[in-house]
Amino acid sequence: MGKFDMRTGSTAVMVLRLLAEKPMYGYQIVKELQARSEGYFDLEQGTLYPALHRLEKDGLVDSQWEVIEDGPSRKYYHITEQGRAELEKSARNWSDFSRNLLKLLDGLA
Repeated sequence: MGKFDMRTGSTAVMVLRLLAEKPMYGYQIVKELQARSEGYFDLEQGTLYPALHRLEKDGLVDSQWEVIEDGPSRKYYHITEQGRAELEKSARNWSDFSRNLLKLLDGLA
C-alpha cells in the first residue's frame, strides 16, 4: 500500500466527497463540512481555495460561474469522472490509514 499526504489528502477527499453529491460553491462547502462534522472540520478560505484550485488544475473538478438573481455570482465546483476515480482511491487509502492507526493506538483511548 502506498503512502499519502494526510493534510493535503484529507482536504481533497472531503471536498471531492461533497462534490460527488452535488455541485457546490466555496462557502457552501465550508458550511456543509462544518455541519456534517459537528464543527470539527472548519476550513479556512486559505485552505479551501488553494485545494479547489489544485483539484481543478489536476482535472479532478471543473468550475463554472453562475449568476444569482438577488446576489453576487457564485463559482460552482463540479466533480469530474477523473475526480470520482480519485475519490474512490482516496477513500480506500483513508480506510487503510485509519484501520492501521487504530491498531497502533489500541488500548490508549
